[in-house]
Amino acid sequence: MEPTGKSEITLQGIAASRGIAHGQVFLYLQSELEIPRYTVEPDKRSAEIARFEQALLVTRQQISQIQDQVTKNLGPEEALIFDAHQMVLEDQALIGETIRDFEKSGLNIETCFNAVAQRYIQAFAEIDDEYLRERAADIKDVAKRVLHVLLGQSALSLSDLVEKRIIVAHDISPSEAASIDRSAALGIVTDAGSRTSHAVIVARSMKIPAVVGAIDLNTKVQNGDWVLVDGYEGCVIINPTEQTLLRYGKIQKTQESFESRLLALNELAAETLDGVTVPLRANIEKPDEVGLVQQYRASGVGLYRTEFLFLSAEKMPTEDQQYAAYKEIVAGLAPAPVTIRTLDIGGDKPLPGDTQLVGPETNPFLGFRAIRLCLENPDMFKNQLRAILRASAHGRVELLYPMISGPVELDRANALLAEARAELTQRGQAFDPTMRVGAMIEIPSAALAGDLLAGKCDFFSIGTNDLIQYLFAIDRGNSRISHLYDPTHPVVLRVLKQILSAGHEHKLKVSVCGEMAGDALYVPLLLGLGVDELSMTPTLLPAAKYIIRAMKMSDARNLAAEALRQTDPKKTAALVEAFYRERVKAE
Repeated sequence: MEPTGKSEITLQGIAASRGIAHGQVFLYLQSELEIPRYTVEPDKRSAEIARFEQALLVTRQQISQIQDQVTKNLGPEEALIFDAHQMVLEDQALIGETIRDFEKSGLNIETCFNAVAQRYIQAFAEIDDEYLRERAADIKDVAKRVLHVLLGQSALSLSDLVEKRIIVAHDISPSEAASIDRSAALGIVTDAGSRTSHAVIVARSMKIPAVVGAIDLNTKVQNGDWVLVDGYEGCVIINPTEQTLLRYGKIQKTQESFESRLLALNELAAETLDGVTVPLRANIEKPDEVGLVQQYRASGVGLYRTEFLFLSAEKMPTEDQQYAAYKEIVAGLAPAPVTIRTLDIGGDKPLPGDTQLVGPETNPFLGFRAIRLCLENPDMFKNQLRAILRASAHGRVELLYPMISGPVELDRANALLAEARAELTQRGQAFDPTMRVGAMIEIPSAALAGDLLAGKCDFFSIGTNDLIQYLFAIDRGNSRISHLYDPTHPVVLRVLKQILSAGHEHKLKVSVCGEMAGDALYVPLLLGLGVDELSMTPTLLPAAKYIIRAMKMSDARNLAAEALRQTDPKKTAALVEAFYRERVKAE
């Protein structure tokens, strides 16, 4: 709180872990590892492979110790993060590729392993799905540990932090985050990262305020500088004035009161002031997230991403392996519905055990992926369809096709589903013959052809992330154009309204499972436009429930009507924010 005499500077990042923190900076500067490069003599190559295998073993032991520590300090759910790290160390594709590169080149194992790891990191970093993209951070974290062991170096650790500080870094790995002493870390700020990173998940579990994506902050501050971290709005204030600190003291009290009210709503229905109940479902990617769905009282699963099951396996999962995973979720949540999305994978997401299935592509986001890949590989696709159908015998399942671009693809997918049903009938295996089938609307062509698709399926699920990106031809990960990603743009609202009209004309349920659904700011707008159901990350459910219970559906419809009349995105955004703030304040 001491005045510095320096000018106050505000930087905008991304709110990652809620809370407000004020303190002095600890700059956590991680230098890049210098990897030696040399040729290993032929008679020493067996020993070099043995050295690699030993490094993998030591790293496994290190991660097991971290996992035990996280289980003890934070709980078993948070410790599950490190299952992904152990999977990396057991990934036979990565290990095998390293050994093949070594045998071919004769270069030292550090050079070969680093080159292979970087290829994997790059591949996952380009994944459009934010959750799956975080696997790049897992691989990077594990690779760094393995290299430290191979080089006989000790990795930097945040466990040595003893004085209360705001940690400022370019990025923080999950294992580094797990080593943080909660009593010493007041807040975390990084240049890179995302709200779904495993490091952020750890920070949230520790209740440490965090902001990510505060670009170049570490070049603007020095050790000992005073900063304020706003984990609610995602801003970082360097050299805050006394007036700013006073203002944030009031904000913190208000937010703490708000958080208490959110928790109190957990057992209540998501019902508007004029008596309209809104189904709120959860997005998940692993069976072990069933507990979170139940904890936050979601009315089911609106999006189960099946990709993790494929990406975490050493080889393509069999029908029975898939069935076991789907059954665990469906039976665990019965009678609540579970929407299972078929494989949404492609050139940006390497498939295990079959490098020839997709192959490298110049632009994987516009390439051979998702339903396109599945339709060209019917045996693989029917394995999954049969597994999903079999799971439907244990509860209420809805099947969802990703990246549908038009009616022909939907027809082809449904034809293969009919074959899968016939094959199970022939086998005498049970399934729900009335299982509902839906199409994801995330491509502009699908949005325009909504009336043609509606007669061929039972529901629509709008993937706003991809839809908005494809509408404006932008990559949200590109900082130079990410500002063009605007959920309140008139074009977005008109397209959403068109999809909803097409679906409702055919009496279809229309849900939203993209990021818009999980942002309480946009919830009234979506509901006012006519969205029937919202699906989001489980931890976001209380905030969505809060705004629903603080508004009338009639007011939300008026908001949507007014928003549709706007031509200036800024005015639309102002309308949406004013509606939200008014209701939050009223509470």
